[in-house]
Amino acid sequence: MRKFRLTFVINLVFFILLFASFAQAQKEINFTVSMSKPHTHLLEVEVRLRDGLSASTDLVMPVWTPGSYLVREYARHVQDFGAKDENGKELLWGKTNKNTWRIETNNAKEVVVTYRVYSNELTVRTNELNDLHGYWNNAALLMYPNGQLKSPSTIRVVPFGNWRVATSLAAVDLRKNIFRAENFDELYDSPFEVSDYKEIKFDARGAEHRIVISGAGNYNSERLRTDFKKIVEVGADMFGGNVPYKDYIFILHLRGSGGGGLEHLNSCSLISRRFSFTSATSYTNFLTLVAHEYFHLWNVKRIRPDALGPFDYTQENYTKLLWVAEGVTSYYENLLMRRAGLLTDKQFLSGLSISFQDLQNTPGRFQTSLEEASFDAWIKFYRQDENAINNQISYYDKGAIVSTLLDLEIRRSTKGAKSLDDVMRYLYAEFFQKNRNFSPQDFQRACESVASKNLDPFFKSYVSGRDELNYDYFLTVAGLRLDKFGGLSSAMLKESAYFGANLAQDGERLVVRSVPAGTPAYDQGIYSADQIIALDGFRVNLQDFNARLAEKKSGDKITLTIFRGDELRAIEINLRGRINPSFVILPVDKPTSEQLKIYQGWIGTAKN
Repeated sequence: MRKFRLTFVINLVFFILLFASFAQAQKEINFTVSMSKPHTHLLEVEVRLRDGLSASTDLVMPVWTPGSYLVREYARHVQDFGAKDENGKELLWGKTNKNTWRIETNNAKEVVVTYRVYSNELTVRTNELNDLHGYWNNAALLMYPNGQLKSPSTIRVVPFGNWRVATSLAAVDLRKNIFRAENFDELYDSPFEVSDYKEIKFDARGAEHRIVISGAGNYNSERLRTDFKKIVEVGADMFGGNVPYKDYIFILHLRGSGGGGLEHLNSCSLISRRFSFTSATSYTNFLTLVAHEYFHLWNVKRIRPDALGPFDYTQENYTKLLWVAEGVTSYYENLLMRRAGLLTDKQFLSGLSISFQDLQNTPGRFQTSLEEASFDAWIKFYRQDENAINNQISYYDKGAIVSTLLDLEIRRSTKGAKSLDDVMRYLYAEFFQKNRNFSPQDFQRACESVASKNLDPFFKSYVSGRDELNYDYFLTVAGLRLDKFGGLSSAMLKESAYFGANLAQDGERLVVRSVPAGTPAYDQGIYSADQIIALDGFRVNLQDFNARLAEKKSGDKITLTIFRGDELRAIEINLRGRINPSFVILPVDKPTSEQLKIYQGWIGTAKN
């Protein structure tokens, strides 16, 4: 009996402590964001902390935004920090590191913190406030109490003038612009647009969708509504026809320049040039960006690689799976476009062949594997220099190519019965729906399970390794082949002159941007940042240079007059023939019925 009572007491104490800990973790934090003077670019933040405050409280500003893998030091934009108790008495505070503010609460029942954040950078991962709008990512604006990332919060927005508020967060009171997040991962995954925006609505798969547009442009509202809906529906169809949300927001900023996108839990942010919607190529590229960010709804936001959620917002979150997060998504952006009827077969294959060629023109493919590129994204991908082409690859671009080959290999192994679609559905069911993240080993096992085949050689060669990709081996299964000479003979190509440096016209200056290893320019001493003044004694711009070079043959010599810094030099270059200038994917002669079936199931009209 005594032992029973002791056990009972121990258990009771344990549950009391557990409940107290749970209650502590669930304390609600209240934010208010105001924008009284948009011309200052200062967003004004108030944070209210109540109940169970310890002797000191630390507020932490994230250093990065999920989806953009670079430490960006958002704390550098914070100013005018202050703290008071419930009676308005000033509280002492001090910084303990670059992004943590410690407040001495002095037994206060409530702590009210205020600060302002300079917001004058419109990207999908930062903040901007001006006379046009207020846009922000909460990770770049709102601090969290240390140790309370699981706590719920409300955010009240005080708009400037008659501006309206758009966000994917659930509304507590729409009239007062109060919204709620169940935890900080949700809060930080829900950007805000506050402006006199235009709005396009449509229903798809039982959910409401809104396109919130800031800025003028030459878009056609009905065309956007129709094409966005097509993308949503083919994405949903791949995962059983349903969407995992009640409503979704596409936040679209139209400006004179720039572009990009960033995925979020139930929304995405997009930037596009305002007058790019009547050009067929520009509009297709824009819709492809939409398809990419929307597919992230499943891949990354729900099918989560090992380190990508829950997040540590104070430092890098390392993973070898960014090639799956971004590369697989880049592959599916084009497949969704094809399945939605927004790309033709010819456009799909043309884009694929160009991506093959771009990779083959990147010497860095011999230096960095997909896993290495993923892991080192924090120090390399977002900080590329002129030598990046020689020592790096893009986990987006090569990731999409390897995803293509992996899909074709699965289709080969199953005679067209299974595909990478089945792998993604498997990951959704076995990991997202069971609240698990997947590892590199989990991804390979999922692929092997669907393919009913050991894929270790594939992953060792193309994912963790740096082997050359055997394009024809994989394309053949779909009745295709890669013409590496663009329809020309290899002899003709070897006769044409090749210089090799990547040039750009910068105003009046013709500048060398990068010099790929193994080219005549690299081997004979051309530097990045060299300014080309003349070719064979005559002044040239980019157009002139290309025209003059086209007149040369392999083996010819040219003399370049350049400025290297402030020193004028003359450099003699021996031109060589170029290999693989224009890849084209073509059908094989007399494809078999199985090849036709697999092709049709891959990018044809057959349902996947």
